[in-house]
Amino acid sequence: MPRNRLLSALLLYPVSRLYGLGVAVRNKLFEQGILKQQEFSVPVVVVGNIAMGGTGKTPHVEYIVEALMEKYNIGVLSRGYKRSTKGFVLASQQSRPEDIGDESYQIYRKFGPEITVAVCEKRVDGINRMLEINPKINLILLDDAFQHRYVKPSVSIVLTEHNRPVFKDSLLPYGRLRESRGALNRADIVIVTKCPPDMKPMQYRIFEENLNLFPFQKLYFSRYNYGHLVPVFPDAVENVPSFDSLDPGTPLLVVTGVANPKPFVRYLRRRKAKVKLKRFGDHHNFSSSDMVEIEKEFNELSGEDKFIVTTEKDAVRLFNNPYFPHALKSRIFYVPIKVDFIDRSHEMPLEQTIEKTIRDSRLFK
Repeated sequence: MPRNRLLSALLLYPVSRLYGLGVAVRNKLFEQGILKQQEFSVPVVVVGNIAMGGTGKTPHVEYIVEALMEKYNIGVLSRGYKRSTKGFVLASQQSRPEDIGDESYQIYRKFGPEITVAVCEKRVDGINRMLEINPKINLILLDDAFQHRYVKPSVSIVLTEHNRPVFKDSLLPYGRLRESRGALNRADIVIVTKCPPDMKPMQYRIFEENLNLFPFQKLYFSRYNYGHLVPVFPDAVENVPSFDSLDPGTPLLVVTGVANPKPFVRYLRRRKAKVKLKRFGDHHNFSSSDMVEIEKEFNELSGEDKFIVTTEKDAVRLFNNPYFPHALKSRIFYVPIKVDFIDRSHEMPLEQTIEKTIRDSRLFK
């Protein structure tokens, strides 16, 4: 191990142990009823993870919404990470990403007003407000709330990324885990996300053995299904290119502000594009100087037939950014993603497992 990494490990590992002790004490207080959990008269489905960022929560929330919205009046609640507002905010047609967070904005733009979308740091207060505003809601989805234990869930879903599974990680700050892998015991459903297209049977067994779930817990494997190019600024584009129409080696400036852009970049490289990555931090708020940098790097790409490609989550921030260069509006596209679950014949579809778990829940028998 290089000296700098060894020194970092020696410094961070003891802090990681102290952090883990604090998390364990907090969880014990909930288990003993000293810290109280609020139960609700409607089922609450929590979608979260035990690792920091990048597991694909938003596409999985969208999958669940799309699968269940014809049966339920759904409310989606998150804290609205990196928003400029405070407290409870209900999404509306006037909402901006900075008002409710880019992920909630993306969900509302796709499904509103057929579903109710809101943000609130205090999830108990947020659920109560949503039910007051829309008493017809009969299913709540909590986005990124597995550690927010003040709400008692009917179904807990935990995501772990294929390339960075929880059993190969460590607690913060030495690793990326918010809780130890033992926290998986609280989950009803575990999903291994971002699986490769050519996953082998042995790889499934490795995850099954290392996760070592209880018999009552269900394990799923999912992958991303990337869609066609979509213009970020539709009014500026006459003809939308397709990946098949691009010549091999077409220069692409890939602009991302997500936790882990590697799967996205790998996909674009498989399309034979010549990728130059311009990476920003997760949930990055693009500034005027960022726009100058993006324009400069785009202009430095060789050739005339070149494009900017971004993620769907970044597209909502760029579309609403007043500094985005007008000259580049016809050259920037995003790639929408959907979640596909890998068919394993012994499993029922995820949405059916969610409904069964709700029915089996003590509150909803």
